[in-house]
Amino acid sequence: MHPGRFRHFAAIDWSGAAGERQRGIALALCDAAGGPPRLVRPGHIWSREEILGWLRCDLPTDTLVGLDLGISLPFGDRGAFFPGWEASPPGARSLWALVDDLCAQEPHLAAGHFVDHPAASRHFRRHGGREGDLFGGGRGRLRITEHAQQAAGCKPYSNFNLVGAAQVGKSSLTGMRVLHRLGGILPVWPVDPLPETGSVIVEIYTALAAIEAGRSAQKSKMRTRADLNAALTALGSPTFHGRIAMSDHAADALLTAAWLRIAAPRPELWHPKSMTDEIAHTEGWTFGAV
Repeated sequence: MHPGRFRHFAAIDWSGAAGERQRGIALALCDAAGGPPRLVRPGHIWSREEILGWLRCDLPTDTLVGLDLGISLPFGDRGAFFPGWEASPPGARSLWALVDDLCAQEPHLAAGHFVDHPAASRHFRRHGGREGDLFGGGRGRLRITEHAQQAAGCKPYSNFNLVGAAQVGKSSLTGMRVLHRLGGILPVWPVDPLPETGSVIVEIYTALAAIEAGRSAQKSKMRTRADLNAALTALGSPTFHGRIAMSDHAADALLTAAWLRIAAPRPELWHPKSMTDEIAHTEGWTFGAV
């Protein structure tokens, strides 16, 4: 498959926060033919269900979709997502199914019921000083791809960590509910093989796009139009001229959509040196981490 076949590139800055609508969600899109990245429904406050609906019904053909969340949990370090729990799933897709099943009655695609489950909770660091006895301490257990992120200059935290500004666990778990509900509709690389045609979802880490645009991981967040446009220019992209107040969420999505456009044709990004078939099917991978 030629990785330069995509016609559109979408980046979704995600949120696992409580409630129906999230100011932390932003959706940006750009075209392979050129032009600046643009926001989809600028100014709109998205819900997770609306993003799911957009992916199901409104996604342009042949789109590479980047989701800013962890598509799985650590597995390789201990040979299981949840060592000692008989219900611990064998792979990423069965993990998504388990999360969605245990949270079926929870609105807004939230995942609180999962982290409060007696067996699962032992592995999470939760608010109120509630650290499970199997959390592991420090920043928590990391996936192999997160070690690759560290090598690129990032500072990832475990998806088992649900506390603090740097936590991504809530985003990841709510995102797994979305991925499960897209089963049979959109493949998710590398859990699924990269298809010859059609759209595909990949995990993104927006700091990787910012680093390529000349920003450091510590200063990856952009909150002004000037900073965003300087980064877009560094990637060879036309600048953004939308008439909205700039947020770091919108800037992350816009820059990463433009980055996906130049990154997707690079064969080496689809073949990370540390990724095995087992890692692909259990932990997944972050596109751009090599």
